[in-house]
Amino acid sequence: MNKTLYFIKHYKREQFFSDILAGFVVGTVALPLSISFATAAGLSPITGIFSTIIAGFIVALLSGSRVQISGPTAATIVIVYSILNQYGQSGLIIATIIAGILLILMGVFKFGRIIRLIPEPLIEGITAGIAVDLFVSQFKNGLGLNTGQMPPAFIDKCYVLITHIGSINLLSVALTLATVVINQLSIKYVTHKIPGPIIAITITSLAVWVFKLPATVIGNNFGDLGHFMPQIVMPHADWLTVAQLVKPGFTIAVLVGIMSLVSGLVAERHIDSKFKSNKELIAEGVANLFSSLFGGIPVTGSIARTMTNVENGGRSRLSGIMQSVTLLVVVLSIGRWIAYIPVASIAGLLFVVAFNMGKWKTFWAILKSGIGDASLLVITFFATLFIDVSASLEIGLAFAAFQFMNRMALVSNVRELTNNFMAVNGLYIEEHIVKHDVPPNVAVFEINGPLFFGVSHKFKHSVEDLKVKPQIVIIRMRSVPIIDSTGMVTIVNVANSLAEQNIQLVLAEYKYDRVDEKLNQMVIKKLGKDNVLGTLGEAVTRCWEIQQAATKS
Repeated sequence: MNKTLYFIKHYKREQFFSDILAGFVVGTVALPLSISFATAAGLSPITGIFSTIIAGFIVALLSGSRVQISGPTAATIVIVYSILNQYGQSGLIIATIIAGILLILMGVFKFGRIIRLIPEPLIEGITAGIAVDLFVSQFKNGLGLNTGQMPPAFIDKCYVLITHIGSINLLSVALTLATVVINQLSIKYVTHKIPGPIIAITITSLAVWVFKLPATVIGNNFGDLGHFMPQIVMPHADWLTVAQLVKPGFTIAVLVGIMSLVSGLVAERHIDSKFKSNKELIAEGVANLFSSLFGGIPVTGSIARTMTNVENGGRSRLSGIMQSVTLLVVVLSIGRWIAYIPVASIAGLLFVVAFNMGKWKTFWAILKSGIGDASLLVITFFATLFIDVSASLEIGLAFAAFQFMNRMALVSNVRELTNNFMAVNGLYIEEHIVKHDVPPNVAVFEINGPLFFGVSHKFKHSVEDLKVKPQIVIIRMRSVPIIDSTGMVTIVNVANSLAEQNIQLVLAEYKYDRVDEKLNQMVIKKLGKDNVLGTLGEAVTRCWEIQQAATKS
């Protein structure tokens, strides 16, 4: 029976109410975070809220996990802020559309498994870099500094903050500290059904309103928020700008893919259900396409909100839909009061988000591990801070690829199995070839590990550096799981080099299904089909035939 139909058939009344309650709790958690992430990026709170409503609803319907909760997250704030500063809102919308299309294509072409293989040090390095950047960027509102608009570059932010430290506002500092303290105490001492951010923002906002404190509020920065229905925004850009936005769009797509897959995997382990990674990528792609119509803010699966959903009893897609319904009802009924939230309170919440986002215990553990993982972590961390997220991703992937190739090259080896190929019988290192009556003047080599361009030189030199030249060389390939085009070309080059010395090359235990068909034909054409054999025994028999033919001639 189809799993969805099975779930519907066994869906109980008690679970229905659990899903409704979980969706309501997640909606109340998402409200302050959506506002915080949008305003931190320089966008209206309306953009963040409706991005959450739209993304939450779409992902709830299409996700590869039935408990996934999606919306704006801290992971994309830094790159969103950078795009807005350079290209404006139209540029952000286009980049988000590009990201959505790429995510859908990734899902269609089954890239989910590949994204899940991205090394953890790379993910942690970028995440920690974003966390530090986000933390530092909140000092402007958290301290009430008169800096004007903050620059996107991390170094420039630090310089602006340091040079404007004299304009610190004690009321802003007090509100920021109060928000952090109330949030943390609420999490510890108040029921988790009422999220700490809601309690903290409500108390600080009421304090500002009741005591008429001269604090900067959201309404001062974004004007009248009384009309909460979003407007569809059509982007305006030339083709050159669109081309320039492909790179940040790709970065957004990869970040969204990574965060969504991690979130879905973590959640599914808790509810013991299978997670469909490619379906998740398509769902996030569709969500980003629709989100872009209302301002362009990227959305991704949120580990924090998804786990809040699971911990509060959410087990079906209804909880994700309920989150969107809760948000919609709240903003349409009391949305105008959002304008009275102090920006210092938003900064306080984001200080907590940024600190928790860094996963510093994991960061430190990787830093103390092997030099390879530690190097990748440090490189991506500093590249995120001092260049940008796009460059960090590119540098990290390139570095990780070189690390992988180096490790594979170290694992792969070429060894000679024969102790003395001039012996007639019995004098061989490996017992598993003793039973084969290997002819004299035949050298038997075995390749262990992938035969790709990183190890091809080992193969070539091992064969060519023989002190005493044999009549025939057998290359045993039973332990070669992968052969790339360079590896195949190397086989042909070695065959040519041996042919110049009147030495015949024979391949044993060669698996045709490991190699592209065109490359198979290239090798067969060079060596001859009779010299590309399935077993070592067949290769040894072929060597006797070659020697007998040479004797007769």
